Amino acid sequence: MTAQPNINDLNPYIHGFYAPQRRELTALDLPVIGELPKDLHGAFVRNGPNPFNDPQGPHHWFDGDGMIHAIYFENGKAEYRNRYVGSADHLADRTGGCGAGGVLLPATRSRGEKVYKDTANTDLVLHNGQLMALWYISGTPVRLNARTLETLGEETFGGHLPRHVSAHSKVDPLTGEFVFFDYSLYEPWMSFGVVSKDNELTHFAKVDLPGPRLPHDMGLTKNYIILHDLPVVFTESGLRNSMWQIQTQNRGARFGVVPRNGSGDQVRWFETDPCYIYHVANAWEEGDEVVMHACRMVPNGLKPNPAYGAYATMVTVMALHAVPFEWRMNMATGEIRQRQLDDRLGEFPIINQEYTGRKSRWSYNVSMAPEELQRFDGLIKYNLETGDSEVCMHPAGWGGSEAGFAPRIGAVDEDDGYVISFVTDPVNGRSEVHVIAAKNFADGPIARIPLPGRVPAGFHGTWAAGDLIRN
Repeated sequence: MTAQPNINDLNPYIHGFYAPQRRELTALDLPVIGELPKDLHGAFVRNGPNPFNDPQGPHHWFDGDGMIHAIYFENGKAEYRNRYVGSADHLADRTGGCGAGGVLLPATRSRGEKVYKDTANTDLVLHNGQLMALWYISGTPVRLNARTLETLGEETFGGHLPRHVSAHSKVDPLTGEFVFFDYSLYEPWMSFGVVSKDNELTHFAKVDLPGPRLPHDMGLTKNYIILHDLPVVFTESGLRNSMWQIQTQNRGARFGVVPRNGSGDQVRWFETDPCYIYHVANAWEEGDEVVMHACRMVPNGLKPNPAYGAYATMVTVMALHAVPFEWRMNMATGEIRQRQLDDRLGEFPIINQEYTGRKSRWSYNVSMAPEELQRFDGLIKYNLETGDSEVCMHPAGWGGSEAGFAPRIGAVDEDDGYVISFVTDPVNGRSEVHVIAAKNFADGPIARIPLPGRVPAGFHGTWAAGDLIRN
């Protein structure tokens, strides 16, 4: 009997470079091509989607169970581990199903506020000496040991978490505070909160909106949070039928600047051109101005490719075409100004996290290959003041990950350290970690570390300094 075709036979985001790696591996004292610096100490950890079971129905790349890949450095040596994130929904799926599906299926409103499977697969932060895995639709943070990747359990901040936490919440490196935002898919509000370095919820506030919104990131400065009200929202039929169907509204974008310990009625809204933003590089205060650097989406011009069957539209929408932008919001005059730094396609910006919320000069963005599918073909180091840049491309045909910046021990300035990335050859499945000296960025990796298993394409990561990891 001929096997019946599966809807996912034509889904490119579960095959090849994007196929899950289901083996959980530990490899100590890895081989190194080149030389690892002795002043590199800590772990670069990266999150991403990795389905535990073969999807049988409609499957979006963002639906996969969270899996962490980590490379740990100490005394010129490296260790690798990868582990699934043990969110409650992932554990339930292992034993019979969590009762919720992904974003291509109708939302399961009967589960209450968490209407899709919470995979904790999107981002990672280091807070209070441990990792927290975060989810982009706004879910329950999952704590992990930053050294071993062992899941420690879901985080509710002592039972005081009001609802959920969205991915791309931030940690203030000077105060140790975790500053988060949240939003509802179906109700007209956003919220924000602050958790102390000792894991105590110290502030929470709601912001009323004209309708439900779909923000993805936020900005953080020394004194302010920057919320995003962007003109990409659910369609009326999507809201009515609990389906992930989006549209662009005929209006501009708004950035809401609010004191991090303020109330919802203290938001100052700055209106600008229509746009959508996935990822912020950094934000800070400069005189009367609040400055934000982020990647602004631009039209990709792609038409749905019938070769992907039912997934043709998904592939087109997911082609992440964006360019680096700066916005300056004047708190005294109410004026907002913007400038574009470059016209090359790039995304997933990262900085030296010790400068989060403070004025920074350097951003390290992935370069986007000019293809239908998301493949990061290199890295771009931007000078945020001048717009100048340097490029370090991956080997031809390889795909990379969002990078991490590791300040070297004894660093004396912002880019005194190393840029680290997982890279994979999609043809043979060989993966490596590349370590680049940031001050000699264009020279390429000073060390390459072959890995014992393939690392699929994924999402976001963080640097966990060795002296901050709590064992």
